[in-house]
Amino acid sequence: MENHVFTVSELNGLVKAVLDSVPELNNIYLRGEISNYKLYPSGHHYFTLKDAESAIRCVMFKGQALRLRFRPENGMKVIAMGRVSVYPRDGAYQLYCDVLSPDGVGDLHVAFEQLKEKLWKEGLFDESHKKPLPEYPQTIAIITSSAGAAVHDMIRILRRRYPLAKIKLLPVRVQGAEAPPEIVGALRYANRHRVADVIITGRGGGSIEDLWAFNDERVARAIYDSEIPVISAVGHEPDVTIADFVADVRAATPSHAAELAVPDQMELRSHLQSQRLHMIRSQSKRLELLRRRLTELGKKRVLTDPMAVIQDKRLLLDHDQKELCHAALGRLAGPRRELAALAASLDALSPLKVLGRGFALVTDEKGTPLRRTEDAPVGSQITARMADGRLKCRVEETITEEELS
Repeated sequence: MENHVFTVSELNGLVKAVLDSVPELNNIYLRGEISNYKLYPSGHHYFTLKDAESAIRCVMFKGQALRLRFRPENGMKVIAMGRVSVYPRDGAYQLYCDVLSPDGVGDLHVAFEQLKEKLWKEGLFDESHKKPLPEYPQTIAIITSSAGAAVHDMIRILRRRYPLAKIKLLPVRVQGAEAPPEIVGALRYANRHRVADVIITGRGGGSIEDLWAFNDERVARAIYDSEIPVISAVGHEPDVTIADFVADVRAATPSHAAELAVPDQMELRSHLQSQRLHMIRSQSKRLELLRRRLTELGKKRVLTDPMAVIQDKRLLLDHDQKELCHAALGRLAGPRRELAALAASLDALSPLKVLGRGFALVTDEKGTPLRRTEDAPVGSQITARMADGRLKCRVEETITEEELS
């Protein structure tokens, strides 16, 4: 009997058919560690699953990968479920993975931790970005399910604590695949139209699956982008979601969120009453001080004897006048003495004084003083001014000093 010669394609097809016919290989679970993980633009995931001694190539197509709740990483220990078959083109058998989950830890927990670390590194949890809550909000928007008990608790507490505030409910689903986009849409709507001064978003307690909408990355980023302060109120006090880390304020429960959002009217009334009493005491004390001051001023001399001030001013004016006169006289005494001395000097030099001693001032007919004998020729008319009058003279003869000597 002649042996059949197979082509490579026939052999790979035969091996594939054999593997596909084994029921255990069509729905098998494998535990191992991920390595050589790659995500292609097509959306398909390729990786190797290995243990201490062996390895197998794996592929997870886009359709199955969309159901992943966490991001596979190298070194992660996982449990993979799928079928073992041969890829005829390469002749290598591999696991076609349908479901992938972390080994020993729920996939939701892993997804939570991965998203938490990612957003933390991006700065979405930074305290510097968190906005303070308004002290006296006028309008409060609640983004939650309209059918849950949480919304009724919040409305009841808000109305009891601070009835002045308006409450706007933006109903959304808080569970299921449709919940995240509805929550994101409500947050964006509230900001676009500035419907409130503060936003409360959350829901009542439940399992991690029930609360998962508030661990969605889209919801986290919408809360971070909100210009209106956001209070996260998800589940009970032990429950923690990504929304709690991103929100401006985290409340332990929805009821606690309502208490954080508004002041208590009873506390406000008590504070106002305390301020009123303080103001009354302060004003009473001030009025008492003013009364005392008024009494003291009423006893002042300026009020009891108004003319006394004028009399005092008159006395002061007389004193100042005397001082000014004395100062003026003292200031003029020196110049007067100096003037008298100068007058005496001038008087001593006066020609009249000289004439009084027997001298005479001789002038010609024009009144010009005669200094030399030649200025008065013989026969000319001259005038001699004496101390007590004038002499009209005619020159009869001139005798010079030389002739006298």
